[in-house]
Amino acid sequence: MIRLQNVSKRYRSAAQGELALRDLTVSIEEGEMVAVVGTSGSGKTTLLNIAGGLDRDFTGTVEVGGQPLARLSDRALSDFRNRTIGFVFQHFSLLDHLSTLENVLLPTAFIRGGSPVPDARGRAIELLDRLGIGHKAKERPTSLSGGQKQRVAIARALLFKPRLLLCDEPTGSLDTTTGQQIIETFQSLNAEGYTVVIITHEARVSTAARRVIQLEDGRLVDDGRAAS
Repeated sequence: MIRLQNVSKRYRSAAQGELALRDLTVSIEEGEMVAVVGTSGSGKTTLLNIAGGLDRDFTGTVEVGGQPLARLSDRALSDFRNRTIGFVFQHFSLLDHLSTLENVLLPTAFIRGGSPVPDARGRAIELLDRLGIGHKAKERPTSLSGGQKQRVAIARALLFKPRLLLCDEPTGSLDTTTGQQIIETFQSLNAEGYTVVIITHEARVSTAARRVIQLEDGRLVDDGRAAS
């Protein structure tokens, strides 16, 4: 599902152009649930941004679902990302002036050529029901708990039935009980065939994953293959 070959990333604004990733080669297979761990500054989020097509300023080769990302124009990459990848972030990235349902439907505003699902509104309602917050469809994010907000974010990520979920510290803002429920949600989605990649510093998340990739100072320390 994801192939990175000799990928390096230099932040030019940093002192002397600090390297965030250093000649990184790693692959993640379709259907895997993988945790990416490392200390702050190890390159975890940079890896996610590059694999998700959010950052194009790097050297090396990146393929997602067999598609070399460098061959896509900015517009084509945006379309590919919207149809293939679902993103879940630590701080939810919800718009407070929209209802829960409208937040889930937000990706439809950025897709060209029609929605990849025939009834986006129906699917959004179905996802909210599945995640236990269908009764909050008309409410705004300001009235939701942290766990409810993250479930809205997951529903939004799943709207177009992506093959890949990229999650950046998705339990980092949640209490232990709620965080465990979110972890179990990702496990359930992985069991259905979704490829799930979670950037995390929490042991409870990495323990739940089937494979753990460890980074240190932008380098691959352990690809987790021996433990999978």
